Amino acid sequence: MRAPGLSARRDVVRPGVRIMDIGGAIEREVRRCGFAVMPGLGGHGVGRAVHEPPSIPNFRDPRDHTVLTDGLVIAVEPIVCAGSGSMVEDDDGWTIRTADQTLAAHYEHTMVITPHGPVILTALD
Repeated sequence: MRAPGLSARRDVVRPGVRIMDIGGAIEREVRRCGFAVMPGLGGHGVGRAVHEPPSIPNFRDPRDHTVLTDGLVIAVEPIVCAGSGSMVEDDDGWTIRTADQTLAAHYEHTMVITPHGPVILTALD
């Protein structure tokens, strides 16, 4: 199963694009489909550690002017919610739920940024 709009938004993931533009594209596509993003969680850089800078929010954060560079590896991870997108964390410090108890789905793709568009490492095709 493909994340909503992934193939249509490949143009947003290339060197010189600001991270806030990726978040904006995710949020627009999710809202266009009638859902909400969970803004407290998002993607990240991938390198020697699994979770590295930069953070990749699932919404347009106008404070983040970080620019994608050629060869950067990132994980884009929208959490798509049927309700408001507000979240609560369980006492175990790990489990996250929607505050309004609606359904949510997590999509993830890891990709390498190139001048010709992203190379999606987790695509099945």
